[in-house]
Amino acid sequence: MLNSSTRRLAEAAGAAALGVVFAGAIGSAVGVGVLAAVVGGLNGAISGYRKIYGWSCSDGFIAFTLDSTWALPMTSAGLFAHAVGFIKRDSGYVAGLSERRNRHVYRRGFMPRKGFATTLGNVIGGAGDVEQPRRAKLITDHEDVHVWQARWFGPLYPLLYVGWLALGGAVGAVRWLVDRRRKGDSLFGTVESAAYYLNPFEWWAYSRDGYWPPKGKVVGFGWQRPCCRPLTEAKPGRPSGHAQLVQ
Repeated sequence: MLNSSTRRLAEAAGAAALGVVFAGAIGSAVGVGVLAAVVGGLNGAISGYRKIYGWSCSDGFIAFTLDSTWALPMTSAGLFAHAVGFIKRDSGYVAGLSERRNRHVYRRGFMPRKGFATTLGNVIGGAGDVEQPRRAKLITDHEDVHVWQARWFGPLYPLLYVGWLALGGAVGAVRWLVDRRRKGDSLFGTVESAAYYLNPFEWWAYSRDGYWPPKGKVVGFGWQRPCCRPLTEAKPGRPSGHAQLVQ
C-alpha cells in the first residue's frame, strides 16, 4: 500500500499532467499555449501535492477544470501569491482549511493590507489567527466566495473588480465633496466604501458571510441590505468556519 508521501507525489504528478493538457489546449487557441501549459502544470503540481481538490465530489473536478482553463489568468495570479508564501518563512500554510477544500490558505503570505485577507485565484493570504471562530468563518464563508467568483468570471473578474475600484473611488470622492462631508464622514471612509465595500463582488461575499453591512462601511451609504442569504442559511448542510478544519 502506498504511503502518504508517495500518494502526494502521485497526485501532484497526475494533476500537473492534466493541468498541462487542459491549460495548453486553451492557451494554444489564443497563441499562448506554452505559457498556459506551464501555469496549468505548476498549479496542478502544487495543488496536487497539497491535496486541495476534492476529487470525491463534483466541486473538485469543476474547480480544477476552471482553474486550468477559463480562470487561468487568476490561477496565474495565484502562483504569484504562492511565490510570496514560499519566500516568506512565516507564511503559515493552513493545511486544515485547504485540503480537499479547493483552495490554498496562508495565515500571512500575500497580504498587501494588514488585517485584511486577500484572495488571488485559488490562493487566500492573510487568513490570520484561524483558531478564532470569526477569522475561520471569514475564510470559509467570505474569501471562499472570492475563490469561486474568480473561477466563474475567469478573465473578466480582475477587469470588473479593478474597474469598480477605480470608478467607485472616483464616485466616492465626488459624493464626499457633494454631501457626505457635511454629514461628518471622512474622505477616506467614503472613498473606501464606494470603491471596496460597495463593490458588487464584495457585497456578494460579505452577504454570504452574513456580515452586511460590514463594520468599515460608512453608515447609510450605498447598499443597505445583503444581496443574498448567508451560506449558513442557504446551505445548512455545508460546514462553516472551524467545522471545515481537516483533522
